[in-house]
Amino acid sequence: MDFYTLIQILVSSIAATSAMTLFSYAVSATARELYKEPVLLSYILSHLHLELSPNVKNILAWILHYTIGFVFVIAYHFLWIYKVLELTWPIGILLGAISGIIGIITWFVLFKMVPQKPNIDFKGYYLQLFAAHIIFGFIAYAVYILF
Repeated sequence: MDFYTLIQILVSSIAATSAMTLFSYAVSATARELYKEPVLLSYILSHLHLELSPNVKNILAWILHYTIGFVFVIAYHFLWIYKVLELTWPIGILLGAISGIIGIITWFVLFKMVPQKPNIDFKGYYLQLFAAHIIFGFIAYAVYILF
């Protein structure tokens, strides 16, 4: 992978993860629920008994959130360059939906790992998470093709 491609993937993943996160924060504020992925990641980290300060856990949660977005866009990139899937906006949305299902399964498992569940509307969280990933997939596609 050349430097240009790495930058293309990095910028696409930052834009897509940021758009998804803004959506989650907006839905969280509107619904008056905690649907903020970095905050929930920090919650999970806090319950895994890691010997880290709360501030470090918060920073780590944000880094994890953006790293996961980067990994998703790397996967999209390989699906597109090896022509497994077309580089089109409907495919971007489809990849976002698939990523949303993966995200829901992952969060379900993460919430099972902690002894005390966060006080959230899980059905609402998973629905907004799915929608947020559709936005992620579309933005990842749109920024990717700009390069």
